[in-house]
Order: sequence, then structure tokens, then C-alpha cells
Amino acid sequence: MITFIIILVTCIASYKAFNDPIFKEKLLFSPYAVAKVGEYHRFVSSGFLHADWMHLIFNMFVLFNFGPAVESYYQGEFGIWANLLYLVLYFGSMIMADLATYYKHKDHSYYRSLGASGAVSGVLLAFILFNPLAPLQFIFLPGIDIPAIILGVGYLLYSFYAAQNVQDKINHDAHFYGAVFGFLFTLAISPGLGMKFIKTLFG
Repeated sequence: MITFIIILVTCIASYKAFNDPIFKEKLLFSPYAVAKVGEYHRFVSSGFLHADWMHLIFNMFVLFNFGPAVESYYQGEFGIWANLLYLVLYFGSMIMADLATYYKHKDHSYYRSLGASGAVSGVLLAFILFNPLAPLQFIFLPGIDIPAIILGVGYLLYSFYAAQNVQDKINHDAHFYGAVFGFLFTLAISPGLGMKFIKTLFG
């Protein structure tokens, strides 16, 4: 339920930003504005905006597929605290995803970023902690089931590599740190999941 609310609000905010440059400028992530003016809301508000329809659809599609499952896992693991902890997972991943970007670009007035990729990455890695052998399909290899842990490790390695070496318009740092936070946060609040994770992988 929380996932669907997040998707709805994100779609509404992103659509408004597509058509309102002033609204978009006030909410996107500007490390310089955070450092110089103290606009800390941008750590969160930028996660509700997207660059274009493809960016929005891809992130919301991934969240739609994995968010409800993680919510369900959280309900089974944490009971009455599940909803609150899921929100911490999502928005914590969103904030942590931008911290590295903040320190890298806080003196660069030209730098801007936006998107829910860091938060979505956190949810995805939390899913993998609960179900590392779940059969998933990679978009470029349709019809071929790949264990979730393989895709997760590959995603982390590529994001780390790309953050250092690939010059494009994608904030790979956000993907990496959001994913790491999602995995470690879930493990921290339920350490027993670590042993279950290992047993699932190695029997």
C-alpha cells in the first residue's frame, strides 16, 4: 500500500515538473544550494522528480515489482513497525544515495540531479537480502531467469565502476549508495536475516 502511494505521488510530482520548470528547479537536487543556502529538503524532494517519461516509467516499474514484496517481507519480520521501517528504508536510501553526490559537487553551482533511482535501488537490494535466489530477468536477456543475488552483485559492481569511469548523465553514485544502504539497513534492524541469507545461498 505504501509503495502505491509513493508511486502515485512521484508520478504527480514528476508530471508537474515536466511542465513547470520553476517547480522543478526548486525541488531538484542541487548540492550547491544545499551547501550555500541550506535547502536540505532537496535530498528528498528531488527523489519525486524525473528527467523524462522513460526515467519515470523505469523507476516506477521497478518499484512496482519489488516494493510490495519488500513491504510484505517487512510485515512478516517487523509486525506493527513494518510501515515505519519501510518508509525509513525508502527515504533513507534516497538521502544516502545523494550524500556522495553532495560532497563531490557541493562547490559546483552548475550540477543538478533528480530521480528515485537511489531509493528504488535500496528497495531492490532489500528484496535480494530476503530472497537472494529469486528468479529475475534482465531487461537485455528476456526469457532467461537469473538468481537475484547475481543481478544484485552485478548491479553494484557496475554502479561502482561507472561512478568512477563512465561520463554520462546518470548518477551512478546514487545507485550504488542507495543500494548499499537498503541492504545494510534491513540487515541492521534484523541481523538474523544475515544467517538466513547465507544459508539460502550456501545451504
